[in-house]
Amino acid sequence: MTDTFPAVVLKSKEEHRIRSGHCWVYSNEINTQRSPLKSFEAGEIVKILTAKDQFLGYGYINPNTLLCVRIVSRNKKYGITESVIKHHLQNALQMRELLYPSPFYRLVHGEGDFLPGLVIDRYGDFLVCQFNTAGMQGLKETIVEILTHLVKPKGILIRSDLNQRKIEGLEDDHEVIFGDIPDEAEVLTPNGTFLIPLKSGQKTGWFYDQTENRQQTVNISKNKTALDLFSYVGSWGIGSAIAGAKSVVCVDSSQTALDYVEINAKRNNVADRVTTIKSDANTAAKQLIADGDRFDLVMVDPPAFIKRKKDVKNGLEAYRRTNEIALRLTKQHGFFFSSSCSFHMPLDRFQLIIHQAARHVDRQLQRVYQGQQDKDHPVHPAMPETNYLKHAMYHVNIS
Repeated sequence: MTDTFPAVVLKSKEEHRIRSGHCWVYSNEINTQRSPLKSFEAGEIVKILTAKDQFLGYGYINPNTLLCVRIVSRNKKYGITESVIKHHLQNALQMRELLYPSPFYRLVHGEGDFLPGLVIDRYGDFLVCQFNTAGMQGLKETIVEILTHLVKPKGILIRSDLNQRKIEGLEDDHEVIFGDIPDEAEVLTPNGTFLIPLKSGQKTGWFYDQTENRQQTVNISKNKTALDLFSYVGSWGIGSAIAGAKSVVCVDSSQTALDYVEINAKRNNVADRVTTIKSDANTAAKQLIADGDRFDLVMVDPPAFIKRKKDVKNGLEAYRRTNEIALRLTKQHGFFFSSSCSFHMPLDRFQLIIHQAARHVDRQLQRVYQGQQDKDHPVHPAMPETNYLKHAMYHVNIS
């Protein structure tokens, strides 16, 4: 079987990183004299070899992108076959079933589950999938067929509409590919139930990666006032209200998101303690400051301000500005929660940005909790890129 797949030969100086377990090969790491990129089709399955023709793994290639090859298997006996994909999916499912009491989690987390380019979120009987690369797009029918037998869902929705697909030369793919999918789905969390828009919500509909981090907020919410910036459907704020917060303000620029905040507040019997503001977070925060409002708990969970390396300068400034204005809204001896899902911003830079924001507004911080993505978003030990989420909880002292 080895000889049926075309070979990608690496430059000798690039071999160590791939040997160590990293599964990304960049186009400038390939010996293009031996492996002319023009000879490959986007999504084609290839075997990866060292400069001395030693086997490193099987992956798929997109010759038109800088991130050129993604490795899926290191078993020399097999290529990327249905049995290999099934093995990875079975392992992913078995691990989640051990870690979670109910079927609400990220079932597949790309490279963290050895299936680069694939994301699957599970909402009980329903699956939402993203095929983000040409290689995974080519395997879509195989993956869906395996999922129907392995998970036995009532429906599978494809929500492949991220910007990454444009880089891969792919169009958006938004379809119900198996069974029936409702417009909305229920998410069971440790602290309440939430209704989310499956077909029209952000990304795959819910953000499972913050589950444990939200719990830290819940633990100290009783009798507190809380502000949830970038609230989406209210996972942070309503969780606080369920845990006993006496008042919660949720801020989001999307009216649809805020409609779901109100729906979820009613579902969890906390509507009398939850209010919403339709606005971008910084504008709303400035108005709250002007009105003299301050909060015991302030939660900041923004979208990725740094999506590409070229965005770093502007993104760092956006994080600093957002954290600074949120800190102004945090009471003396209150708690401030901040997150970043930008993997281009390392943890030390994230911590420095928050410290600088605090010093600029004369706040002294004590970090009492440091978090990352939840267990259903496993980190690949050889790939720091998969450890993308930074989260911290601070006790705030006003100088």
